[in-house]
Amino acid sequence: MKVNVGGIDKIARILVGAILLILAIMGTGTPWTWIGILPLITGLAGRCPAYSLLGINTCGIKK
Repeated sequence: MKVNVGGIDKIARILVGAILLILAIMGTGTPWTWIGILPLITGLAGRCPAYSLLGINTCGIKK
């Protein structure tokens, strides 16, 4: 799979994912806060399977 997450999108995913996971670990969030693992992983990896399915690419690299 090619890199399809870039720049601001990557930073936002990592921040949102980290915040959700911190809330889940602290026990202050709902069980749904564990979903934060998904944006964190996709932000760190730079790849999003949903973006691939939808044909979206926020990375500045040309195909």
